[in-house]
Amino acid sequence: MKSIISTDNAPAAVGAYNQATMHGNTLYVSGQIAINPETNELIQGSIEDETHQVMKNLGAILEAAGMNYAHVLKCSVFVSDMEMYGRVNAVYATYFDADTAPARELVQVANLPKYVNVEISCIAGK
Repeated sequence: MKSIISTDNAPAAVGAYNQATMHGNTLYVSGQIAINPETNELIQGSIEDETHQVMKNLGAILEAAGMNYAHVLKCSVFVSDMEMYGRVNAVYATYFDADTAPARELVQVANLPKYVNVEISCIAGK
């Protein structure tokens, strides 16, 4: 049986999906982009600003499920330009302990929603 996880502290889903679903003790968080949930505005500063907002959105959804970044098992990171790898990675790394960081892939894609530069989804477990 799955349950839907939703919070006003992260951008609302716009389509036939939810912010996250929980199945047993596993949380599947939909891809997040750099939308500020308070203003519904897209953060269009630096790639660092975008990545921080994405991670904050993921954190808000994790919190709504009674979890935090330490519960993250795997992340999928999508970037519009692989040249941004180091800059995205530097911000991403501030949210995880290096010794217990989750599994991850980071791939370049042709386009992302709203033509953002980074989107991240994750799987977490208790």
